[in-house]
Amino acid sequence: MRTYTPKAHEIERRWWSVDAADRTLGRLATEVARVLSGKHKPMYTPHLDTGDFVVILNAAQVKLTGDKADKKMYFRHSGFIGGEKFIPFKKMLRARPERVIELAVKGMLPKNALGRHMRSKLKVYSGVEHPHQGQNPQPLEI
Repeated sequence: MRTYTPKAHEIERRWWSVDAADRTLGRLATEVARVLSGKHKPMYTPHLDTGDFVVILNAAQVKLTGDKADKKMYFRHSGFIGGEKFIPFKKMLRARPERVIELAVKGMLPKNALGRHMRSKLKVYSGVEHPHQGQNPQPLEI
């Protein structure tokens, strides 16, 4: 018996929408990463992108538990000597709330070309307005 591998034309891509208001960041990111990679489908294959598109709304209202909102830092480096920057979670949430969710989901996807392709199917918006109404995204129960 041979192992079934789905062909590109057999993979059906759906659109899902998630309201991030008052959701815990990590729990939201794990479910979104699961849908982006396609693990919720019976045809899941680790070396293929069988996942769906996800639209996340109200990214500015995501929460962290405990005192992590005060202690969590985001790290960046310019590549030059002494070019490291530490950005607190609260400042990042005020300035670029979409980036907070994108970085959380990025950490839960593969670190290769396949993971980058999966990340391109993630659409994050800080409010409730988004340009993907034509795709008719279904609400994703988390």
